Amino acid sequence: MNTINIPPVVKNLLIINVLFFAAKYVVKNTGLADLDYLLGAFYFDSQFFRVWQLITYMFMHGDFMHIFFNMFALYMFGGVIESRWGTKRFINFYLITGLGAVALQMGVQAYEVYHITGSIANNPIMDLTRSGNGISANINIPGLSEESMNTLLGIYGFPMIGASGAVFGLLVAFGMLYPNTELYLMFIPIPIKAKYMVPVYIILELSLGVAKIPGDSIAHYAHLGGALLGFILVKLWKDKDNNRFYTYYE
Repeated sequence: MNTINIPPVVKNLLIINVLFFAAKYVVKNTGLADLDYLLGAFYFDSQFFRVWQLITYMFMHGDFMHIFFNMFALYMFGGVIESRWGTKRFINFYLITGLGAVALQMGVQAYEVYHITGSIANNPIMDLTRSGNGISANINIPGLSEESMNTLLGIYGFPMIGASGAVFGLLVAFGMLYPNTELYLMFIPIPIKAKYMVPVYIILELSLGVAKIPGDSIAHYAHLGGALLGFILVKLWKDKDNNRFYTYYE
């Protein structure tokens, strides 16, 4: 372990995420609160929305596999990028891409709400009640189909959690910084260059987001939001600081 050199921001992000993950179960078992609902990001018009959730959602995760893969990606890609950029630029990038993720997800949710109700804000007629691990809703909008009611319940009543949006930003940045680096995907024993793997991954996320497969609870548009902000930031920083980033596209 003494030979492992983890840059300071990545190291602290790993620690914070693990602490939040442990605290989630400790607090829940004591019956004091459900941190997913307190710290996860709700739709801005939901009665459960709080402004701090725009940041804290990035440190919450659903289960062990969720946090494991996000933290593994943060360690693998984030460590390389922080070592190149430095701590200040790296943490700015991580937080901005995380905010971009939740912004695009909420934008898509607002479109869905508007399509169903004719307005992006329907809080006065969306009465939600949490009971244990469940949630019930009194949606005072006449003529809604069961599918539309379930969509509104999902948007207003359940939070988005996870560092995946920021991680997708790191993945895109890595693909731009080190396009010819060969990566291996699970179950595919063939190396794939980052400049090919990253676009395919983004297209897959877009396809899954548009498809809206029943039972799919992954916030695909949040992934795309983080990826988009990551792409924009790398392009902007490269253009403004050519002396430092001249090797980006070698």
